[in-house]
Amino acid sequence: MIDSVIPHAPTIENHREPIGIGADAPRLSWTTSAPAGWAQRAYELEITRGDRVAKHGPFSDDESRYRPWPESPLAPRESASVRVRVHGDGVSEWSEPAVVERGLTAADWVAVPVGGDPGEPGTERRPWLVRRGFSLRGPIASARLYVTAHGLAEAEINGRRVGDDVLSPGWSTYSQRLRYRTHDVTDLLVEGDNAIGAWLADGWYRGRIGFRGGARDRYGTDQSLIAQLELTYFDGGREIIATGPGWVAAPSPILSSSIYDGETFDARQVPHGWSEAGFDDSGWNPVHVFDRDPATLVAPDGPPVRRTRVVRPARGERRAPDRLLVDFGQNLVGRLAIAVRGEAGQEVVIRHAEVLQDGEICTRPLRQAAQTDRYVLAGRGTEEWEPRFTFHGFRYAEVTAPPAVLDVLELEARVLHSDLRRTGWFACSDPDLNTLHDNVLWSMRGNFVDLPTDCPQRDERLGWTGDIQVFARTAGFLHDVTGMLSSWLRDLAIEQNDDGAVPVFVPTLDDAGSWDMSDPIAAWGDAGVLTPWDLYVASGDRLLLERQWDSAKAWVDLLDRRCGDDRLWTGDHQLGDWLDPAAPPDDPAAATTDRELVASAYFAHSARRLAGIAEVLGRADDAEHYGALASEVRAAIRDRWTDGEGALTEQSQCGYALLLAFGILEDPATRSRAGERLRDLVVRADHRISTGFVGTPLVSEALSSTGGLDVAYRQLQERGCPSWLYPVTMGATTTWERWDSMLPDGTVNPGEMTSFNHYALGAVAHWMHNTIAGLAPAVPGWRRIRFAPRPGGGLTWARGAYDGPYGRVAIDWSIEDDTLAVRTAVPANCTAVLHLPDGTTRELRSGGAVHTCPMSRDRPA
Repeated sequence: MIDSVIPHAPTIENHREPIGIGADAPRLSWTTSAPAGWAQRAYELEITRGDRVAKHGPFSDDESRYRPWPESPLAPRESASVRVRVHGDGVSEWSEPAVVERGLTAADWVAVPVGGDPGEPGTERRPWLVRRGFSLRGPIASARLYVTAHGLAEAEINGRRVGDDVLSPGWSTYSQRLRYRTHDVTDLLVEGDNAIGAWLADGWYRGRIGFRGGARDRYGTDQSLIAQLELTYFDGGREIIATGPGWVAAPSPILSSSIYDGETFDARQVPHGWSEAGFDDSGWNPVHVFDRDPATLVAPDGPPVRRTRVVRPARGERRAPDRLLVDFGQNLVGRLAIAVRGEAGQEVVIRHAEVLQDGEICTRPLRQAAQTDRYVLAGRGTEEWEPRFTFHGFRYAEVTAPPAVLDVLELEARVLHSDLRRTGWFACSDPDLNTLHDNVLWSMRGNFVDLPTDCPQRDERLGWTGDIQVFARTAGFLHDVTGMLSSWLRDLAIEQNDDGAVPVFVPTLDDAGSWDMSDPIAAWGDAGVLTPWDLYVASGDRLLLERQWDSAKAWVDLLDRRCGDDRLWTGDHQLGDWLDPAAPPDDPAAATTDRELVASAYFAHSARRLAGIAEVLGRADDAEHYGALASEVRAAIRDRWTDGEGALTEQSQCGYALLLAFGILEDPATRSRAGERLRDLVVRADHRISTGFVGTPLVSEALSSTGGLDVAYRQLQERGCPSWLYPVTMGATTTWERWDSMLPDGTVNPGEMTSFNHYALGAVAHWMHNTIAGLAPAVPGWRRIRFAPRPGGGLTWARGAYDGPYGRVAIDWSIEDDTLAVRTAVPANCTAVLHLPDGTTRELRSGGAVHTCPMSRDRPA
């Protein structure tokens, strides 16, 4: 045995918590701590299932990602313990075990949806509580609660909350994929009498969702719980307590609950002890029983939404005896938890907003989202409350209450988002760039609330495909998003039209826009091809590409049919370089770049990427076909929009960024000329940004890849409006939807869409990671790493780190006395290549090393 080589407990598929998973033969991955230069040559697995322990291997395999399950499939509800040991120069000890447990199949479900009277369709209806009492016939060995809802639900057993997830089961294409969660509730049960119950709310299922006032009952008119409590006794017997006719319901003390509008809670109406044994529910109503096809109940692929941190007020100001304005110092997504004392019937009203205007909270950008919570006191000493089924995007809160209540009020903000594992870090010697990066990170947190949304505050909060398409590379560095986004991509494929068109947001709504949102839109619909690839690059998960192949192919085939013989995508409605700063506030699609150039460039890019996917999947004929198609589209673009020598016939930063970043210009001379033209445009714009959602993620890369690194740095560090750092100078703590969401005079942009928390324009962080820090995968999955720091912009140091599929990758560089020192760390079982600014290339094995070369801090590489 070799003590210095330590494999870590395996991970199961892409799960953080592999309980109740859907896979019956889950793939296994692991990382290894080992001395420099160590490489895996083989591995063994030990799998314990009940009393049986089986060893498998050694397998002659140097890979430690997504290794196949070596045994018969797991049965529903079955758990197994898995350990790994690795072979290199010797054999390691066994890792710590990982426990995996399979969930249910359609045949295992006996629960049916239950709830209160569904009420009048199309109206706002009061939420319900549901409950049931039951008795255990003896001591139990284990208990699992499988739970989901039409709407949102929080379950309780014997007065104690089940789990710590919130806003469950989230939002998916409910008709075909309703996710359930599995909870180990063994410790919540007692011998003898017990009770189970749940709070219910509309959520996305039947609550008001969508533009222009939205609509209700999009997925159904009921609000109901689907729960199956499965008990295993020590004597081997099993029992199931499932939602059905034996349950009862009562109106909730939550008087109203809305994703957009907030929650109203009357503490006087709490039926104390309602989820405990012995509660008198004789006055409750028999539940209504509804329908659900068990085949649509699916295990989740990613983690749930949770409270991840607490933010306390940075300052507060009493604006009147009964009104308090609170600044949390950070634009965040979540809700307030309060502690108050007062008389029964007194009310606390909390309004939320992202910004102030004229010293007061500015709610105009919320459009028709009220973002207002109300709590009615019970008058029973100190009362603590947090809304259950809503979330808000805010930095400021205005609290109105009787003066005596405000005098004793305590409050804190609880941040909510999908509980993703943090994987990426960046910092440098420019404090403003660090703030920009922090802002990108906060915007990602705030918009990864079960699905990747555009914004978290106004009457929208939709899974816009274009936003995540441009941001996926950045997201995949900052957090492990593989499970969450692979789940969202399943919904994308379901929502895709029969002709292959991808909706502009997923899940889709049929009446949410001013145009037919089933029409194909460039950069948005391309998420069906490009986002799976970006996830593959981050994770190395080839199965994800296989699962999305038909969806990706259908999108490109649709464009091929629409474009005809000239191979150009023209004549359709397009959003183009959305929110180009030159576009007027009331027409954000009116960009300086031809929308048909944007569309055709994306067609070429997706066709080329699809060819790459086909190559990975071993589809040689498809790889050849789509590679040729991409070449034809690129040639057509050059013929239509360039002079043949690399210059656009209509000049724009976005146009050149597309030509360069998407490889549309292939000849080195034409690329060089286009790079010169792009640099000239940026310099003539005083280094101000002139791109929207499409061009912004590409312009820095286009500059730095064609000899314009100094201009790329100068543009990134520009502080005038519009620029990335202009919001930083205005005190922003997140990235904005518009470059000038707040105008220089401190007023809010008059445009209808003026969010202060959008991640799309923060996609420049990808360039900060792979160019400033110089950290990127050389192959999908990070088995081989590319270090290529390119100092500039007067920076004296920068560092980046990534907790990747094989362990931590890190780079840290600094310039001192005209010498660049680069420190690298390569995880075990990986290799790397280092490109230094003086042209030196070095091959690296695993471990840490220091490298130097001549470098002036003022001379860009």
